[in-house]
Amino acid sequence: MTTMRATPMSFSRTIYRLHEAVVEWSAALPLSVVQLASRVAVAEVFWQSAQTKLASWSVTLQLFAFEYRLPLLDPGLAAIMATAAELSGAAMLGLGLLARLASLMLLGVVGTIQIFVYPDHWAEHLMWTSLLMLILSRGAGVFSVDHLVARRIRAGG
Repeated sequence: MTTMRATPMSFSRTIYRLHEAVVEWSAALPLSVVQLASRVAVAEVFWQSAQTKLASWSVTLQLFAFEYRLPLLDPGLAAIMATAAELSGAAMLGLGLLARLASLMLLGVVGTIQIFVYPDHWAEHLMWTSLLMLILSRGAGVFSVDHLVARRIRAGG
Protein backbone atom coordinates (compact mmCIF):
# COMPACT_ATOMS: atom_id res chain seq x y z
CA MET A 1 0.00 0.00 0.00
CA THR A 2 1.40 3.40 -0.92
CA THR A 3 0.99 6.45 1.21
CA MET A 4 0.10 9.67 -0.52
CA ARG A 5 1.74 12.72 0.93
CA ALA A 6 1.07 16.26 -0.03
CA THR A 7 4.35 17.64 -1.23
CA PRO A 8 5.02 21.30 -0.86
CA MET A 9 5.63 23.27 -4.03
CA SER A 10 9.18 22.70 -5.11
CA PHE A 11 11.75 25.37 -4.41
CA SER A 12 12.53 25.82 -8.10
CA ARG A 13 8.86 26.36 -8.90
CA THR A 14 8.64 29.02 -6.16
CA ILE A 15 11.71 30.78 -7.55
CA TYR A 16 10.24 30.63 -11.05
CA ARG A 17 6.95 32.19 -9.91
CA LEU A 18 8.81 34.88 -7.98
CA HIS A 19 10.89 35.63 -11.07
CA GLU A 20 7.77 35.88 -13.22
CA ALA A 21 6.17 38.28 -10.73
CA VAL A 22 9.28 40.51 -10.80
CA VAL A 23 9.35 40.44 -14.61
CA GLU A 24 5.68 41.39 -14.78
CA TRP A 25 6.12 44.19 -12.25
CA SER A 26 9.23 45.62 -13.94
CA ALA A 27 7.65 45.46 -17.39
CA ALA A 28 4.97 47.82 -16.10
CA LEU A 29 7.59 50.49 -15.34
CA PRO A 30 7.14 53.22 -17.94
CA LEU A 31 10.14 53.74 -20.22
CA SER A 32 9.74 57.50 -19.72
CA VAL A 33 10.69 57.10 -16.07
CA VAL A 34 13.88 55.27 -17.10
CA GLN A 35 14.60 57.94 -19.72
CA LEU A 36 14.13 60.74 -17.19
CA ALA A 37 16.38 59.03 -14.64
CA SER A 38 19.03 58.45 -17.30
CA ARG A 39 18.94 62.06 -18.44
CA VAL A 40 19.16 63.44 -14.92
CA ALA A 41 21.98 61.08 -13.90
CA VAL A 42 24.20 61.89 -16.88
CA ALA A 43 23.34 65.59 -16.81
CA GLU A 44 24.41 65.79 -13.17
CA VAL A 45 27.81 64.21 -13.89
CA PHE A 46 28.64 66.61 -16.70
CA TRP A 47 27.12 69.67 -14.99
CA GLN A 48 29.29 69.08 -11.91
CA SER A 49 32.35 68.52 -14.08
CA ALA A 50 31.78 71.84 -15.87
CA GLN A 51 31.19 73.64 -12.57
CA THR A 52 34.51 72.33 -11.28
CA LYS A 53 36.28 73.58 -14.39
CA LEU A 54 34.67 77.01 -14.07
CA ALA A 55 35.40 77.28 -10.34
CA SER A 56 39.13 77.39 -11.00
CA TRP A 57 39.85 78.19 -14.62
CA SER A 58 43.62 78.48 -14.08
CA VAL A 59 43.72 74.95 -12.66
CA THR A 60 41.55 73.76 -15.55
CA LEU A 61 44.02 75.21 -18.06
CA GLN A 62 46.91 73.53 -16.26
CA LEU A 63 45.09 70.18 -16.31
CA PHE A 64 44.46 70.44 -20.03
CA ALA A 65 48.07 71.49 -20.65
CA PHE A 66 49.90 69.00 -18.45
CA GLU A 67 47.61 66.08 -17.59
CA TYR A 68 44.97 65.67 -20.29
CA ARG A 69 47.22 66.56 -23.25
CA LEU A 70 44.74 66.14 -26.04
CA PRO A 71 46.45 65.74 -29.42
CA LEU A 72 46.05 68.39 -32.12
CA LEU A 73 44.27 70.87 -29.84
CA ASP A 74 45.62 73.85 -27.98
CA PRO A 75 44.98 73.23 -24.24
CA GLY A 76 43.10 76.53 -23.87
CA LEU A 77 40.82 75.73 -26.79
CA ALA A 78 40.30 72.17 -25.56
CA ALA A 79 39.33 73.47 -22.10
CA ILE A 80 36.80 75.89 -23.59
CA MET A 81 35.35 73.22 -25.88
CA ALA A 82 35.07 70.63 -23.10
CA THR A 83 33.47 73.05 -20.67
CA ALA A 84 31.01 74.33 -23.27
CA ALA A 85 30.07 70.78 -24.29
CA GLU A 86 29.58 69.73 -20.67
CA LEU A 87 27.49 72.78 -19.75
CA SER A 88 25.30 72.82 -22.82
CA GLY A 89 24.99 69.02 -23.01
CA ALA A 90 24.02 68.77 -19.34
CA ALA A 91 21.45 71.57 -19.63
CA MET A 92 19.97 70.10 -22.80
CA LEU A 93 19.74 66.63 -21.27
CA GLY A 94 18.27 67.92 -18.03
CA LEU A 95 15.51 69.71 -19.90
CA GLY A 96 15.12 67.03 -22.53
CA LEU A 97 15.79 69.66 -25.19
CA LEU A 98 17.35 68.25 -28.37
CA ALA A 99 18.30 65.33 -26.13
CA ARG A 100 19.53 63.11 -28.96
CA LEU A 101 21.89 65.82 -30.16
CA ALA A 102 23.08 66.39 -26.58
CA SER A 103 23.66 62.65 -26.23
CA LEU A 104 25.79 62.58 -29.36
CA MET A 105 27.81 65.54 -28.17
CA LEU A 106 28.43 64.01 -24.74
CA LEU A 107 29.25 60.63 -26.29
CA GLY A 108 32.04 62.50 -28.09
CA VAL A 109 33.23 63.91 -24.78
CA VAL A 110 33.15 60.46 -23.15
CA GLY A 111 34.99 58.93 -26.10
CA THR A 112 37.69 61.60 -25.90
CA ILE A 113 38.11 61.07 -22.17
CA GLN A 114 38.26 57.30 -22.62
CA ILE A 115 40.77 57.31 -25.47
CA PHE A 116 43.07 60.18 -24.54
CA VAL A 117 42.68 61.03 -20.86
CA TYR A 118 41.63 58.21 -18.54
CA PRO A 119 41.55 54.88 -20.42
CA ASP A 120 41.66 52.93 -17.15
CA HIS A 121 38.26 54.35 -16.12
CA TRP A 122 36.44 52.32 -18.77
CA ALA A 123 33.74 50.97 -16.42
CA GLU A 124 32.56 54.45 -15.46
CA HIS A 125 32.72 55.59 -19.08
CA LEU A 126 30.75 52.52 -20.15
CA MET A 127 28.03 53.40 -17.65
CA TRP A 128 27.76 56.96 -19.03
CA THR A 129 27.84 55.60 -22.57
CA SER A 130 25.03 53.16 -21.83
CA LEU A 131 22.78 55.89 -20.46
CA LEU A 132 23.61 58.23 -23.36
CA MET A 133 22.94 55.46 -25.90
CA LEU A 134 19.53 54.84 -24.29
CA ILE A 135 18.66 58.52 -24.76
CA LEU A 136 20.12 58.56 -28.27
CA SER A 137 18.17 55.48 -29.35
CA ARG A 138 14.86 56.05 -27.52
CA GLY A 139 14.73 59.82 -27.08
CA ALA A 140 14.14 61.99 -24.04
CA GLY A 141 10.78 60.52 -23.07
CA VAL A 142 7.46 62.04 -22.10
CA PHE A 143 8.92 64.27 -19.38
CA SER A 144 10.88 66.49 -21.77
CA VAL A 145 10.78 69.63 -23.85
CA ASP A 146 11.33 67.42 -26.92
CA HIS A 147 8.06 65.61 -26.20
CA LEU A 148 6.15 68.87 -25.66
CA VAL A 149 7.46 70.33 -28.91
CA ALA A 150 6.69 67.15 -30.88
CA ARG A 151 3.16 67.05 -29.43
CA ARG A 152 2.60 70.68 -30.38
CA ILE A 153 3.90 70.11 -33.93
CA ARG A 154 1.64 67.04 -34.35
CA ALA A 155 -1.32 69.12 -33.16
CA GLY A 156 -0.60 71.57 -35.96
CA GLY A 157 0.51 74.57 -34.06
